[in-house]
This record gives sequence, structure tokens and C-alpha cells, in this order.
Amino acid sequence: MTKRLVVATGNPGKLDEMRAYLTGIDVELRLKPPDLDVEETGNTFLENAGLKATEVAQVTGEWAIADDSGLAVDALGGAPGVYSARYAATDAERIARVLRELETADSRKAQFVCAIAIARPDGAIVAQLEGVCPGEIAEAPRGRQGFGYDPIFYVPEHQMTFAEMSPELKNQISHRGRAFAKLLPQLPALLNRSEES
Repeated sequence: MTKRLVVATGNPGKLDEMRAYLTGIDVELRLKPPDLDVEETGNTFLENAGLKATEVAQVTGEWAIADDSGLAVDALGGAPGVYSARYAATDAERIARVLRELETADSRKAQFVCAIAIARPDGAIVAQLEGVCPGEIAEAPRGRQGFGYDPIFYVPEHQMTFAEMSPELKNQISHRGRAFAKLLPQLPALLNRSEES
């Protein structure tokens, strides 16, 4: 029997991305109710993912999965961090702000972080994990793929920014890809326990 997971997002693009990561697992993903907005008040990505999963599970009465992710720049003390999406009004302005703040920095080291949480229908968190992709901030935006900070997130190992990579390569090495790689071996057992809850 196919298990259903409510994804704590209103973004169909994120839903499609999760479907791609969960290929081969008998699970049906659906978006959270459009009028349900969860306030992200956590201080860490894991806290915010947990908040979103818990609230969506409790409101819908179904299993829920949530992720929270963002960019953490060493020289900025981990900023933009949990405020990555709110660092400025648009992607272009967010990128410009990071580049401006790094103008005199000695180090451009950074990492993308993705936290995932799964909650039972009663809101209890049954799994939390994190994927990290280390890299650095490029001097200027490069590439046309991806979204957000992708044009300035440079991965030395591949000598490309996220925005220069094929979607397949990015999915494989990205913070989200690494988080889902940790989740996949656990997921079938977690969902089978849903029959007992």
C-alpha cells in the first residue's frame, strides 16, 4: 500500500524535486494546504524543519516531511543561515548583499546546509538529518541553472558553481542530495511503522 507524505511546502517545484529524490520508494507526496503557513522561528535549519513537519502533520493528521536549507558563509559568522530566503527582497539582491559583505573578507569558504524532518500524524518527530555541501563564494555570479544563491556557490572539486552544473550533477552532490541520501535507507522502515501508529 502506498504511503502518503504531506510535504511542508506550497512550492510545486520543491515537490517535484523531492519526488525525484524519492524515486523507487512507494510513497505519494502532496503539498500542504495552501492556507497553512508555519512561522520559522527556529535558530537552526533542523529546528525549522522540525517545526514545519510537526505543524503540518498535526493540522493534516497525516505523516509530513519538511526541509529547511540555506547558505552559511564562514566570514559572515554563518550568515545568511536560517535567514537565507529573507536576506533581501530578490535572489539578485541577496546575491549582491553577500558579495558586498565579502568584499574585504580573507576567506570565502561557505557551505549549503539542508535539514530534513519527518513527523508522525500526531506531530512527533521520528527522523531528523542534515546534509552539507562545502564550497566557497565566487567573486561574481556564474551560470544560468538553478535558483537562489546557486550562481555564486562554487564547488572547487568540480570547478563550477551550482548554476553551471547539470541538474543531475547538482542533485547528486548538493546539500539536499546528501540529506536525501542519508534519509533513503531509513524511509521505508519509518513509513512501515506508520501502520502501527
